Amino acid sequence: MVIVFLLLGIIFLLVGGDLLVKSSASLASKLNVSPFLIGITVVSFGTSAPELLVSLNAAFQGSTGIAIGNVIGSNIANIALVLGLTIIIRPVKIESNRYLYPWLIMLVSSIMFFVFSLDGEINVIDGLFFISGLLLFISLSIRYRHSNIKEEEINDVLNTKLIPLYFTLGAAGLYFGSEFLVGSSVAIAKYFGISEFVIGITIVALGTSLPELVTSLIAILKGQSSISIGNLIGSNIFNVFAVLGITSLVKPIGGPTNLLTIDLPIMIGVTILLGFFLFLSRKLRRIEGVLLLSIYIIYLLFSVS
Repeated sequence: MVIVFLLLGIIFLLVGGDLLVKSSASLASKLNVSPFLIGITVVSFGTSAPELLVSLNAAFQGSTGIAIGNVIGSNIANIALVLGLTIIIRPVKIESNRYLYPWLIMLVSSIMFFVFSLDGEINVIDGLFFISGLLLFISLSIRYRHSNIKEEEINDVLNTKLIPLYFTLGAAGLYFGSEFLVGSSVAIAKYFGISEFVIGITIVALGTSLPELVTSLIAILKGQSSISIGNLIGSNIFNVFAVLGITSLVKPIGGPTNLLTIDLPIMIGVTILLGFFLFLSRKLRRIEGVLLLSIYIIYLLFSVS
């Protein structure tokens, strides 16, 4: 039975990712806006839905360690694992100006996360600041919705009526696909006595990052690097501002002591490293991908040791 769910999960993820990329590219074409804007807003919100649902469910059940570990682990995985694998498969040419303001907001959100965690928990007041940051991010994205930077050509544009259907089916496929893969893994980990926080930053985080991974890989293979990278940056912003913000309004979120000394500094570190790659080079190369992936593997091994 576990094999059946595994295969269903893989199929749902692949089909869902393809539908999400196709509908998002078509939406950008129809609205005559930058595909990157669609990537950092619509696509990232869609692929981050699992993180929100997992964290809310964990908060309602009193498992706040999973909620906060899920966000940290997902943000590290999005950059180190997802982007690393993506550019190993296909290096990406970049235009630095396109990424400046969303990267800065991603960095600010990570620093806010660290500062708000200094007192041991993220409370309702912190959550309201996060929600305000989300609204600011969305308003800035809309303000700069038209890009003067050359974008990838969008082929095979869907009929307008099919776009919301494809997007909904794609997001649903990604969600249920990741659910099938994560559920059994969490049960096995708990059986062996692994702590909630470790489960959150490893298995749950990896599982809820599967939508970003599949969507980014499919977008890159389809030549839509703007959607791919925009999806990852937007997802990390959404994870902090929306997932932590909304979850902390339900219940204050606390984490273990090593949160401030190990996990959050690593999350901020890979964010800064991504900035170096984006602004000091015209291309994300395989060597950068190998470095990012190596960082993730070391982090994962250290987390479970």
